[in-house]
Amino acid sequence: MKNPLKVTLTLCAIAVVFALWLRPSLESLYTTIRLFEPDRIVNHFRSFDDIWPTRPMPRPARSSPYPVGDAIELPESFTFGESTLNTKQFLADAWTTGLLVVQDDQIVYEAYFLGNDSSTRNISWSMAKSFISALIGVAVNEGKISSIEQPVDAYATELRGSGYEGVRIKDVLQMSSGVAFNEDYGDFNSDINRWGRGFALGHSQDEFAASLIRERPPGMKHQYVSIDTHVLGMVLTRATGQSVSQYMEEKLYQPMGMEYDGYWIIDGHGMEMALGGLNLTLRDFAKLGSMYLHQGKAGEKQVVPAEWVAASTRPDGPHVQPGSHLGYGYQWWIPGSSSGEYMAMGVYGQYIYVNPVTRTVIVKLAANPHYNEPDYIPSSNFSNLALFRAIATGGAD
Repeated sequence: MKNPLKVTLTLCAIAVVFALWLRPSLESLYTTIRLFEPDRIVNHFRSFDDIWPTRPMPRPARSSPYPVGDAIELPESFTFGESTLNTKQFLADAWTTGLLVVQDDQIVYEAYFLGNDSSTRNISWSMAKSFISALIGVAVNEGKISSIEQPVDAYATELRGSGYEGVRIKDVLQMSSGVAFNEDYGDFNSDINRWGRGFALGHSQDEFAASLIRERPPGMKHQYVSIDTHVLGMVLTRATGQSVSQYMEEKLYQPMGMEYDGYWIIDGHGMEMALGGLNLTLRDFAKLGSMYLHQGKAGEKQVVPAEWVAASTRPDGPHVQPGSHLGYGYQWWIPGSSSGEYMAMGVYGQYIYVNPVTRTVIVKLAANPHYNEPDYIPSSNFSNLALFRAIATGGAD
């Protein structure tokens, strides 16, 4: 009887150790699956440093806060299609957590909701893509990336044999890589949700990117593939020899004079979630828009080349032109208009909007649990764009 008892006790001990070892990953997976539930989403979006591993970016010794200008009133209502929407109700229905309006480099409106405040670091989701684009521009200017005409696997050699082999950096910047990918957040089995569950379990994003296959020739069709931005992160780290966080801290965070500490979410292998894991305050997100409004300058310092800013915010091929959908530059969204507007956008209601004509930068953060409901008006990028235009022009058509 002793041997079976020993075997049983040994198996029980192994099971306990195995359960304890798996517990953090299983808890992370459970949290990830419930990430966007209405009673959890707001708090989750401001506390990712309690959910997943992170890498900090300390605020610089000298920050550059925005001066405060004469306050404006938001338009009472705005037009979207054939509807007139009440601004206050729209912001509430969008589960807005923060709204900032900067005009002529001065804060003219700032408000926080649902428990957020000026020091709250909120997840960017895909607004992070526009920061990655800026870093690619800096690396090109420094000669660490020779040209965006090069294939991504010239730097990230582990992508050879994948759908990304031979794809130009430029095609990846324009979300035209040609890889097969389903970005439907409402589909539990979509590629983006498979990636998310793997991320929660600590899997390598690099390996996930290398597992994707080609669907069509690159550079022919714009198809939004978040992993394209991860591939840009791979190129950036191989080209610079630094992590995304280290390079951003040196090349953007310090010279832009950010007001607060920020952080990137990282996977179980120490690689940043380049496609959407940047966590900053409302004001610090606005700094990127302001820098681009000034053709890449922060104060008197040229941080990002002016030529890169121009190329990033101008669609230059037939497949990325605005029409019934928004156009696309280098990880920036381009509405069809004569004012040269452009936007960084993230799922569940995150926006950086830039209007060069009215010299306006607007940042809106939200935690909208109805984001995947196509008929829910506050989930529409175009309804949010209509609001931003009304604010930027003072309600004028």
